[in-house]
Amino acid sequence: MADNELGTFLRTRREAVTPAEVGLPTGPRRRTPGLRRAELATLAGISAEYLTRLEQGRDRNPSPSVIGALADVLRLSTDERLLLRRLAKAGGADAVLCSTGAAPSQTVRPTVHALLRRLEPTPAIVVNWVGDVLAHTDGYARFAKALGILDVDRPNLVRYLFTDERARRVYPEWDRVADDQIARLRQGAPLVDSLVASLVDELTVTAGAPFTDRMAAAAAPPRRAGHYLVAHPDVGPLRLAMETLALPDGDGQSILVHLPADDVTAAALDRLNGRTPGALRAVSG
Repeated sequence: MADNELGTFLRTRREAVTPAEVGLPTGPRRRTPGLRRAELATLAGISAEYLTRLEQGRDRNPSPSVIGALADVLRLSTDERLLLRRLAKAGGADAVLCSTGAAPSQTVRPTVHALLRRLEPTPAIVVNWVGDVLAHTDGYARFAKALGILDVDRPNLVRYLFTDERARRVYPEWDRVADDQIARLRQGAPLVDSLVASLVDELTVTAGAPFTDRMAAAAAPPRRAGHYLVAHPDVGPLRLAMETLALPDGDGQSILVHLPADDVTAAALDRLNGRTPGALRAVSG
């Protein structure tokens, strides 16, 4: 690795963003390609002196909030945000981003697995306090396959919602879903936990303002139940009623059950499961 990859990355990305892209006026006397340091610093809410130190490699430990603000202004893609985060970690931010505490439990009790089998073919999952998907029904796998939620080895609902471009197409009411997800994270997870802090630091960089603004807002209690819409690419619009069942243990696990909220959704879920309409019944209320 080069001696100052973080600084080089910031400088080259700054030079690649035009003033017009960030709402600044352009003029004939600009000698600097892209943004001036002072312009980027002002838009990111940091001092020009600090940005100079970062670009010159004299400061290699920017906070996640600084990285996130710079990524927002530089209009970085998700992959570029991930790269920026890795470069910052390599430069000395490991102490902030790495976890030292015990991991949330990844083990699901046999009785909970048995309960999931009883719920088939209803889409249902077991999650821990940081949103990791630990187990799911076959019905959920068929429901989520086209959405991309289970595409990765360790799926996480919060990470998917805020960093996967498909999520905004999947959830027509994305802002409301995002509000609910952050409310559940803040209510259910111990924010002093190092792994929660690591996830927050990661999404501060990779998701930017849509995530950080919600984390900075006044806390609100999560909804344990409610309806939400899914634009499913295979079977069309779905209206789902979700129930959250907290498991009585110290692992911070819950079961999220997705029930059809109308007859059209019930029939669509039956089609996904290869069943004759009528296997699932809509719930009201």
